[in-house]
Amino acid sequence: MKILLINGPNLNLLGLREKNIYGEIPFESYFQSLQLKFPDIEIEYYQSNVEGELINKIHERGFDHDGIIINAGAYTHTSIAIRDAISGVKSPVIEVHISNILTRESFRHESLIGPVCVGSIMGFGLDSYRLGIEALLGYIK
Repeated sequence: MKILLINGPNLNLLGLREKNIYGEIPFESYFQSLQLKFPDIEIEYYQSNVEGELINKIHERGFDHDGIIINAGAYTHTSIAIRDAISGVKSPVIEVHISNILTRESFRHESLIGPVCVGSIMGFGLDSYRLGIEALLGYIK
């Protein structure tokens, strides 16, 4: 089984930025723990701050991977293009967020990508990714 995990803009700064919201653990460290937790799953990780690169990666992997977990960061609220990319691929996609976007600024309350994902998980810190993988595994069964 192959799962692509995508992080969007500014998530390369996890562990450094706004620690009160995003925590102190760099994503690469957390990613290693995910690989240990799911040894039978090939988990690929990709991060970009560039919208078009995220779209290209969804297109590249959205037909040969069993699923995609995406934290589109701020593009969640602005990108019709990422929404269309998710709609255009075969792989089921689960949206995740580290913080609960519904408790933050009002401009973060709407997700443009959520309606084309099979589900959304938010507010559980980095553990949202683990929950996303578990939800994806349950969805695929």
